[in-house]
Amino acid sequence: MSPTLAGRVRIWDPLVRLLHWSLVGTFAASWLTRHSAGAVHEWLGYAVLGIVVVRLAWGFLGGRYARFSQFICSPLATLRYARALAGRRQPRYLGHNPLGAWMIAVLILTTLGICISGWLYTTDRYWGVEWVETVHRWLTHFGLALVALHLTGVAATSLHDRENLVASMIHGRKRAAEPGDVA
Repeated sequence: MSPTLAGRVRIWDPLVRLLHWSLVGTFAASWLTRHSAGAVHEWLGYAVLGIVVVRLAWGFLGGRYARFSQFICSPLATLRYARALAGRRQPRYLGHNPLGAWMIAVLILTTLGICISGWLYTTDRYWGVEWVETVHRWLTHFGLALVALHLTGVAATSLHDRENLVASMIHGRKRAAEPGDVA
């Protein structure tokens, strides 16, 4: 963990933050261009895919809080956290909490599915194939629902922990660990 700066510690490294906000922008732009001429939408899709591939690599090679091994918990640990959350006695995590971690994993996998199905639809073999278009469209709807759920979780956790998680994803710092927090 980085040294504290006025009681704050660096959690999110610059690459994690750059990838996060780049994905937000390119995913939104991809959705907004879904009915337009294909070239812009396709190139945005390739950008989304590139961002996700780099984030996957960084999940194995990056710093402590970027690594999947640091934040992906077992299903049992996640269930325990969910029970604590239901009872409003969940601990504060410096990195991702267990539900947030699984949300990240599902968002990444869903986004990969969106990109792969979108790419398939541009190939000669699958151009105009209805099931490919349907899979792409439904994965996109599912992805948007996940984004809404993610934003709800960020807002609820920010309120519970009395910490602006959106701001921490901009500057990379969070309040230093306190007794009872999970580092």
